[in-house]
Order: sequence, then C-alpha cells, then structure tokens
Amino acid sequence: MTDSPGPLKPSTPPRVALFVTCLADAIRPSVGFATLKLLQDAGCQVEVPAQQTCCGQPAFNSGDTRDAAKLARRFIEIFEPYDYVVAPSGSCVGMTRAHYPEALADDAAWAERARRLGERTFELMSFLVDVMHFKPSGVTLATTATYHDSCSGLRELGVYEQPRALLGTVGGLELKPLEGNDVCCGFGGTFCVKYPAISNAVVSEKAAAIDRSGARLLLGGDLGCLVNMAGKLQRNGSPVRVYHAAEVLAGMADAPSIGEKE
Repeated sequence: MTDSPGPLKPSTPPRVALFVTCLADAIRPSVGFATLKLLQDAGCQVEVPAQQTCCGQPAFNSGDTRDAAKLARRFIEIFEPYDYVVAPSGSCVGMTRAHYPEALADDAAWAERARRLGERTFELMSFLVDVMHFKPSGVTLATTATYHDSCSGLRELGVYEQPRALLGTVGGLELKPLEGNDVCCGFGGTFCVKYPAISNAVVSEKAAAIDRSGARLLLGGDLGCLVNMAGKLQRNGSPVRVYHAAEVLAGMADAPSIGEKE
C-alpha cells in the first residue's frame, strides 16, 4: 500500500522521531544520547523507533539504487507518522531530503511521500535553531575549539550558522577559525574505501589545518567526518580531541573523545 497520509499538523509539544544513524549506533552511542537530551531540553516529545535501520546512503552512493529504494521505503513507512524526524547527521538527512525522490523516481506515489517527509526531516543543529528556536543554558566548557563543516550539511542543507550560534551559548568556549573549514575531510562515505590514497591525502591536509588552528578540540556535526579526522589526528600524534557538537551542547564533553579508549 502506497497511499500517502495528508499533511500533518505538528502537535504541542512536537512529536519528534530520533533517527540515530548507523555510525552513532555502532561507534558513538553518546551522540544519540546527547541528541535525545537536546531535543527534550528544547521541549520535544521524543521517540526512537526501534525498527529503524540504515537510510540507504551507502547503497545509493555505490549505484545500488534497488536496495537504496527498499531502504527508503522502509524509512518512510517508519518515520512518516511523526511531526518531525531529526538526526545528528547532515549526510543522512541529505540522503532523505535530496536523494530519496531520486531513488524512488520510478514510482510517483512513493517519490511524493519521500518529498513530503523530507520537508519534515532535519539535521539536529538546524532543527534546534530554525524550528525550535532553542538556546542551551547552563553549559560551560573552558577551552578552545574549531569547527569543520561537513559537505552534506553545508551544501545540501545549508547548515553553517546554526551550530556556531548554539556553541556560542557555551560558557568559556572560544571558537577558533579553521582554514578550509568548508573543504571535504576526505571521508565521503564509500569514497574513502574506493579511493584510499586520495582520501588520505585530503585528510592529511585537513589534519594539518586543524593543528594550525591552535584549538584544543575539533567539533562537527557529522560522525563519519569526525571519525575520519580523529583517526588521522591520533595517528599523527596530535593532542587535538574530537567531539560531535551535540556532545558539547549537551554537557557531555567530559567523556573520552572520539577514538580515545574508555
């Protein structure tokens, strides 16, 4: 059955589905918990659908549109009933908003359902600022940080000012500029597997820029990028520690950073 429900009128408080993402689930669950806390602090009624799986981005980027379409249909069926869908990842949200209609282009009904759900699907920083007009309070972190803008979040979703506005509310945190903050880190999903030499060259330049910033922390909004950069920084012996911005905003930056041993 592919009948699409009519437009939803957001409830009060808004009923938000948290899409955890594969990387947060498998590598950095604290990002999911930080996202949950921030959404609740912003006044949302949050649910985490247990049936959720991958958004289909790796399959789609590898040319496997058939399996990507299957995953897209499953995602739509699971998340369609909610007022909003929020994920701590620009790349996953970019997949759902920008590429689901393409993956489902051979079925007009499903493509329309994808388009409608995409209008209610948001990257975390964008949702907190643009939809909920939320400002964290009582969070302090006396250190310096620099910020990497992920390709999907920046170019597909327009996420730039939102994380900086949120991080600006953290007491004691000084943001330092990052040279090439909007340049790819070399991860690119399956790109780093297909072209490891190019990926390593790109992340090497990124790691050098991060060290030159003089910041003690590297922050960002996409876990794939952060894992990639954290790995290179650690292999280089850099003292820079890496966190998802959600962890800092939720007051959870006292835990080991990405890649550090518990």
